[in-house]
This record gives sequence, structure tokens and C-alpha cells, in this order.
Amino acid sequence: MAGKQWRIFAGLFGIFLVAYFLPLADPAVSAAILEAFKLLQWYARNHTLACVVPALFIAGGIITFLSQASVMRYLGPKANQPAAYAVASVSGTVLAVCSCSVLPMFAGIWKMGAGLGPASAFLYSGPAINILALFLTARVLGFDIGLWRAVGAVAFAFLVGLGMALLFRREERARQAVAAASEAPSGERRGWQSGLLLACMIGFLIFSDWFNPGDAVVQRVDGTAIRGVVLQEMRDEVMIQVQESSGDIRAGDRLTLPKAQIVAVVEAKSWVMAVYHVRWWLAGTCAALLAVLCRKWVEREEFAAWMHNTWSFTKLLVPLLFGGVFVVGFLSALLPDRQIGQWVGDNGLRSNFIASLVGALFYFATLTEVPITQALMEHGMAGGPALALLLAGPALSLPNMLVLTRVMGAKKTLAFCGIIVVVATTVGMLYGAVGTESAIASLHAGVSP
Repeated sequence: MAGKQWRIFAGLFGIFLVAYFLPLADPAVSAAILEAFKLLQWYARNHTLACVVPALFIAGGIITFLSQASVMRYLGPKANQPAAYAVASVSGTVLAVCSCSVLPMFAGIWKMGAGLGPASAFLYSGPAINILALFLTARVLGFDIGLWRAVGAVAFAFLVGLGMALLFRREERARQAVAAASEAPSGERRGWQSGLLLACMIGFLIFSDWFNPGDAVVQRVDGTAIRGVVLQEMRDEVMIQVQESSGDIRAGDRLTLPKAQIVAVVEAKSWVMAVYHVRWWLAGTCAALLAVLCRKWVEREEFAAWMHNTWSFTKLLVPLLFGGVFVVGFLSALLPDRQIGQWVGDNGLRSNFIASLVGALFYFATLTEVPITQALMEHGMAGGPALALLLAGPALSLPNMLVLTRVMGAKKTLAFCGIIVVVATTVGMLYGAVGTESAIASLHAGVSP
């Protein structure tokens, strides 16, 4: 208890120091505060209801509907370890969530007694191994860096899981012994029924959060058009990353345009966008099926327990997520792309480490890491740091770290983040030494991806 009170005191004292010394008269600081609120508004409008809230219900459902015995059987210490790691390491191909949205599900399986190794592999792979992101990387940045990202992400999940299990093997044995001793008996519902309930929730999450930052043409009221990627849509403004230079506007620049100046946004046609336009019909179908199954299989007391568990995760996670997103928005406004590009202009250790660290701290919504990396490459980022950013960025963020500290403690969180940064830096240096750099040559030559 004393340690908890000290952490609360440290947090309040930190807020006091920031409020006391923050130089609000500095135009850069004032602009950064505004950008922080804009990012927070985008997160609330476009990400919270569609992704975080469904993930919280899934976490509550894991605690309520899955027996501890089933989680221990497939992800515990007595499970088939190669199979456990394999399942956890490729889960991202199905989930396609960001570093924040995977947290409730991780917290759910962790609380149910899943082993630290498989749970950590799942925590990395959920946001990192995204089929759409891997294909988008190959199309936009080049096939070679896309291939390295695909292979590296899967291998990463295994390495992260094995590294965490090795570092904390003694603590893990003690935790698993407690989990086995407190194992609750299974309910009357069969395992496949509980699995179908969770599958409906996961289906809702997949379709409600379906998003593709693909090419679009933004037509303005003055008759001009900008080819770019819509990164953020706020209440009154839209942030666009320019894909094609025109006049004084350079490819890689980010423009924030008032909606009143935009006539239309013409999206590129693809099957991904076709699904996007019917996503709520698909998500609604999953929700309707879930409602029918709950009415048939879930007792009133169990439903109340589900809502209670979901609310418990909400109180634990959401304040930290919102606070972390605000801080990331503030910091990213103070570090423009051109500045970061100058720091990571070669394939050396320093550049790769900076890219990994920036990726670990900043928040990337699903798929947005690709156009953001493209912009950094336009401003001079080398191939190795680009790959390091793509490997570390989607799986980590400052909000992610804050929540993980509450869920599994500061020591394990530091180890998890450290393993990712070190391995991302190493793989980035390796790619920089043997990679073809074709993507950078294409970008600098002005070739469209």
C-alpha cells in the first residue's frame, strides 16, 4: 500500500510541476497543447467507440465466459509451448488492432492465468502482425521492406515471448502455482459456446475498427485538389498527409484543413474500402448474433458479472489511455518530421535506436504507421531506421506503457519495451547493411508507390 501511495504522490507532484513551469507564452508550446487536444479528440471520435470499447467488452467476456482451466490448458505452463507461442504469435493476422486496443484482451488472459511468454507474444503480435499493414508496407515502401517487416514481426513475437518467459521464470512459476490453486470450476456452458460468444465480440471489433488510410483526392473550394492520406479527422478539421507534390506543397507534408474548405474526399477504390463502407452492417450482424446467443446461453447473474468485469477494466485502462494519447500529441507536435528525419538519416546504431525509441513512445493508429514512415523517408530517414520504426511502433506507445505498468508492473513493462527496442534496433541495422534501399530510391525519385 505504501508503494501505491508513493506512486500516486509522484503522479500528482509531476502534474503540479508541469502546471507550474510550463512556458505557455512560447508559441511552440501553445501549439503543441492544441495539437494534443486535437489528437485526443480524434482518438475519442474515431477510435474509442469503434475499438477500445469493444476490446473492453471482450476483456470482460474473457474473465466471465472462459474458464480458468481452458486458459491454463492452452496458454498456461503445462500447455504445449510451441503451439501456445504459435497461436499467440499469429493472432494479429485476425485482430488487426492498435497497441492500445490489444491491452484489455491481454489484461483478460493475463488475469486468467496465461503464461507470461505466450501472453507477451500475443501482446506484441496483436497490433504488429496486421495483414493489411504488411501489404500496404510492401505497396508503399517497397517489397523488400514489406517482406522484412512480415518475417521480422512474426519472429519478433516469438523472441519477445521467449525473452519475457526467460527473464521472469522464477516469478512466473510462483504466479502460475497461485493461479492453479485458485482455479475456478467450469460452468454449465460448453467450451464451444463460450468460444462462439467471444468470436462474435471479436468479429464486431474487427469490422467496427476497419479502417484503411489509402490514397484519396481532397477537393477544396478554391478548385485545387490534393492527393494524400487522411490521417486524422477531428470535429472541424482534417489532417492530410500529402502524397504528391503540387506547387508549394511537398510530398510528405501534413496539412490541417478546415472542413469548410473541403468540397469532397474522393477515395481510391479497393476491396478494403468496399468493406469499410459496409463495416457497420457487418459489425451489427455480429452484435445481433451476440445478443441472440446471450439471451439463449447467458444467465442474468452472469451477464451482470460480464458488465462488472468490463467496467473494472474501463476504470483501470481508459484514464491512462486518454492521458497517454494527450502526452503523445503534445510531444509529437514538438518533434516535426523533418527533425526526426535528420536524426535517422543513416543506418548506424544511433539512427536505428532513435527510430526504435520514437516508435516505442509515439502512438500509431492501425495502418497509419505506413504513411507516417513514408513521410519520414521523404525527409531523409534511411531504410534501416524505417524498418526499426515499423517493428517497434505499432506494438508500443506511451499510453500502452502506462497501462502495462498497472497491469503487470513496472519491471515487466520495462523488460517488454526494452526487448522490443533492442531487437528492432538490431534488425534495422541488419536490414540497413544488406537491404536494397529500393523504396527510398523510389521515394526520392518521385515514383508513386
